[in-house]
Amino acid sequence: MAFKQMEQISQFLWAAEQYGIAPTDIFQTVDLWEGKNMACVQRTLMNLRGLAVTKQDGLFVGDPNWFPKKSQENRYKLKEGQNVIGLQMGTNQGASQAGMTGCGSRQVMGTGLG
Repeated sequence: MAFKQMEQISQFLWAAEQYGIAPTDIFQTVDLWEGKNMACVQRTLMNLRGLAVTKQDGLFVGDPNWFPKKSQENRYKLKEGQNVIGLQMGTNQGASQAGMTGCGSRQVMGTGLG
């Protein structure tokens, strides 16, 4: 009986991966079977329902407003920001390294000791 139940969990995990869940987001069979890592099991189920809501393929039944949709990539917006330098980075106008010393070196100021 235990072997059959573990086999069914493995089949569910395989189907979840085929549906589109990333392998890194899928729990291990023993996580559910032994009940030791239920947070990982819950994350897998949450990712699965988020993906089902996003796909809108008719496999999700229920109120989709209860669940956040999986984010969709917007390639146009991603590429748009590559050519912009944000103001939080500041400016390098007037920047110089004059007066800078190396790490660990002594800076002797006007003592004549070199």
